[in-house]
Amino acid sequence: MADILTGIETRLKGRVSRYGALGLIVAIVALILDQISKHWILFGINLPVQQQIEVLPFFHLSMVWNDGVSFGLLGADGLGRWLLVLFSIVVSIFLINWVRKAERPWLAWSLGLVIGGAIGNAIDRIRFGAVVDFLDFSGLYFPWVFNIADACISVGVVMLIWEVFTTKESDAKA
Repeated sequence: MADILTGIETRLKGRVSRYGALGLIVAIVALILDQISKHWILFGINLPVQQQIEVLPFFHLSMVWNDGVSFGLLGADGLGRWLLVLFSIVVSIFLINWVRKAERPWLAWSLGLVIGGAIGNAIDRIRFGAVVDFLDFSGLYFPWVFNIADACISVGVVMLIWEVFTTKESDAKA
């Protein structure tokens, strides 16, 4: 992995830091995993027809078309859909600029996860008008159905908050 990062860093010298390259790789992997999982849900097992498949007593694959933001909050259709797409793209551009300059691996990972998740959900909104959600842990009293992109965004935000509160000011300036 270090050789890959060094190669990318050499090719993009001055435009992307070593950890920035790592963050961009994390974003691409998160995006690919998200889109592959959604393709499998829609066209592999055809979950829109089956609606729900019990995997474990506490975990189901449940088909939900989410027209809101993460976990179905603040539903939006029509113009709202395109505003959410625009918001996702603007946030992603801002985060890509930030991750390019990342000098710490934790920061790069966290930003990469958020970028990959945001772009994955934006692709769904553009293609389908809503986000494909299917991971259902309601058997564990978790009330929302979500997807890989939502999980990446949530984990990335928690990691980013951790980074902000645990990084010493001298480390942040370096």
